[in-house]
Amino acid sequence: MYQAIKSRLLFLIFLCTVSIMSTASAEVGQLSNEQLKQLMDENVPIIDIRRADEWQSTGVIKGSHLLAFFDARGNYDMDKWLAELDKIAKKDEKFILICRSGNRTGQVSNLLDKKLGYQQVSHLQRGIKNWIKSGDKVVSAK
Repeated sequence: MYQAIKSRLLFLIFLCTVSIMSTASAEVGQLSNEQLKQLMDENVPIIDIRRADEWQSTGVIKGSHLLAFFDARGNYDMDKWLAELDKIAKKDEKFILICRSGNRTGQVSNLLDKKLGYQQVSHLQRGIKNWIKSGDKVVSAK
């Protein structure tokens, strides 16, 4: 019985430690359109993680780096993607992710932050759809 109580207590301590560590890490920034514009003025890189067919369909934010994360089936090659990301922004530099609605960038930015240590990653809330809906400009994907 003592061993079972001890095991439960150690598990609770572990859970508390994980909780404290996760709240201590940097939170992924969720940007409004206005905040994105300010960071664009500072030349912070924007990385559009959508697929090529999506870029063609809606256009892209001028100056965006087009670096698809998921393929049409939802698969990804993390090592290849990170190697390409490294050419745009280093692990300790600010950068912004954008997708269609903010769902994919939310997942990817949390993965980068929580699992891989990218602490200056942000993403556009509600993605390119909201950007366009708000009347903000896009250009044709090249």
